[in-house]
Amino acid sequence: MAIQRPASPFWRFLYENSLIIVILLLTLGTLAGQFVTGWHDYNDELQDMGLTQLTAGQYFHSGHFLEATFENWESEFLQMALYVLLTVWLRQRGSSESKKLYEEEEVDAEPDQSKKDAPWPVRQGGLMLVLYKNSLSLAFFALFVMSFFLHARGGAEVYSIEQVHDGKAAVSTWEYMSTSRFWFESLQNWQSEFLSILSIVGLSIFLRQHGSPESKPVDAAHGETGK
Repeated sequence: MAIQRPASPFWRFLYENSLIIVILLLTLGTLAGQFVTGWHDYNDELQDMGLTQLTAGQYFHSGHFLEATFENWESEFLQMALYVLLTVWLRQRGSSESKKLYEEEEVDAEPDQSKKDAPWPVRQGGLMLVLYKNSLSLAFFALFVMSFFLHARGGAEVYSIEQVHDGKAAVSTWEYMSTSRFWFESLQNWQSEFLSILSIVGLSIFLRQHGSPESKPVDAAHGETGK
């Protein structure tokens, strides 16, 4: 049964974009909470080292906030980049997150350049089309590289403060990237993201969530693959 479209443009906008709006609000809310708690926690650390505490404005530009934020973002972007690419070629029997095992799907079809309402890169063709065909994974990988570097930059600042306090030399961003601490921070987050992919792919074989596009229909057989 079709859902009635809201008459008001405002409510129609909220309804048609409610998923991204709610997730954006959750992201901003938790980021704000991270900022406040991280600010107080880091000031406690600085106080213990006998260093000057930071104002909120100073903390916003600090290595501690930079590292804590982008350490997590890098793993999220890596997860999505790999997931987008891996689901192009790999299959999982029974999972709603997998394409059909032996059937071609709409997403496998070559773009129709003559389609009037196709995005501009499709109608343009050539290199623009090649880039657009892979733009989702390229964007995620670019965001991953950016976050990876900012994680390292912020971490190097925090690590250097600790080193100088202990009478040792400060390190550059590139030097910090060669430390086991940097890779421990990265790998512990990467494995948790891969675990979340493993969970949704595996659990969606046997479990259901009525009404969710991430689940197969409740009455679908366990061996049925795809949405």
